[in-house]
Amino acid sequence: MTRKYLTALFVSALMPFAACQAQAAPMEKSLTPEIGGIKQFIDIKTDDTSKPVLLFLSGGPGSSMIKNADAFTGLLKTRFTIVQWDQRDAGKTLQLNPSPVPPSVEQMQDDTLQVVNLLRKEFKQQKIYLLGSSWGNVLGFHVVKQHPELLHAYFAVNPVVSQLASERELLATLKNHFKDNPVASGELARVDTTFGSDEDLFYIRKWLFYKDGMEYATSDDFRKMFFEWTKTWSPVWTRVMTIDLRDSLRQADCPVYFFVGKNDIQTSASITGAYFHELQAPKKNLFLFERSGHQIHKDEPEKLQQDIISTL
Repeated sequence: MTRKYLTALFVSALMPFAACQAQAAPMEKSLTPEIGGIKQFIDIKTDDTSKPVLLFLSGGPGSSMIKNADAFTGLLKTRFTIVQWDQRDAGKTLQLNPSPVPPSVEQMQDDTLQVVNLLRKEFKQQKIYLLGSSWGNVLGFHVVKQHPELLHAYFAVNPVVSQLASERELLATLKNHFKDNPVASGELARVDTTFGSDEDLFYIRKWLFYKDGMEYATSDDFRKMFFEWTKTWSPVWTRVMTIDLRDSLRQADCPVYFFVGKNDIQTSASITGAYFHELQAPKKNLFLFERSGHQIHKDEPEKLQQDIISTL
């Protein structure tokens, strides 16, 4: 056996090991592709690029989940390539460039589909996993409805099913809770349930957050911050109020899994539960979180991750 042959044999034996080592190396990178006419920020973390992609759609609108993502993705990293995306006029995308036109639900739904397809191409995967948190479900369920063939499954975390119905249910809950508080009672009594004014939503959020222990919600600073938010997002939220999945999406052609905080009154747990039972899907399940309200990823992050992994 020649030395040349032995060397070739040794190198060929090492190649699978070397490839495995390279593939397993942790990778953290960011992308800033042009999506919907502007640069948008995408954060990627994985130790193996062959793992299925899981794209998070942040709540809001106007919020980012990237800063605290490690707290609720540590276990998920063992099974997925984790992708966080800052939507237009939010987080690092806003730092890169503000939206040149006022954001709209339809524009952001189109942005979402572009991000999904970019990730499919980037990682050479026919399908990805998609997770929507709160408002993120307005974007995620659009993909479920229009392009279920692109998804292994959809994870709906405290989803927006019918926000108008949720707000009306929430208003009744708050009125009862604050019936002995004259200031809260007076302001909540002023809320018009057609939600034609930004003040209607302001009073509901003010007393919801106060009920949840945020005394800051009664301050002038909170009021100022809220109405600054409405300058960008009020038209979007008005459009969200017209969406009712109970009418517009009665059948999904990909697996859909619901993750619901038992104490969620912001996106009504009872409305979501009823919708889950009505929705037709090839696979579905509902995971209830006994100790959570609207922020499952903060209240019970380990259970959320374990339940997601259990669906695989």
